[in-house]
Amino acid sequence: QVQLVESGGGLVQAGGSLRLSCVASGRTFSRYTMGWFRQAPEKEREFVAAVAWYDDSTYYADSVKGRFTISRDNAKNTVFLQMNSLKPEDTAVYYCARKSPAGNYLYTKDYDYWGQGTQVTVSS
Repeated sequence: QVQLVESGGGLVQAGGSLRLSCVASGRTFSRYTMGWFRQAPEKEREFVAAVAWYDDSTYYADSVKGRFTISRDNAKNTVFLQMNSLKPEDTAVYYCARKSPAGNYLYTKDYDYWGQGTQVTVSS
């Protein structure tokens, strides 16, 4: 069983920054693509960013490209999401997730383990 624990959320003014962290249990963290998703009230959970296991390639939603950076530290079983130039529309619960070996990094259905989420609130 894999456990994912997010931290780093909080309240920040528009234009500010936050860094989210997600620590994973288990010994095979380095062999899995990891992703961040977010869910705002009354909205579907949406893809934010992913980092591939095999070459650390990164992928971003258009809405965060140029402002957010995903990275990973395999020695610490941790994936990060650096969020800069935050906007009120970034307000959501942010989840990290481990992608299944098959499937597409964009889709929630292709991730098999999820964290409990961390709240990010951006005030205007």
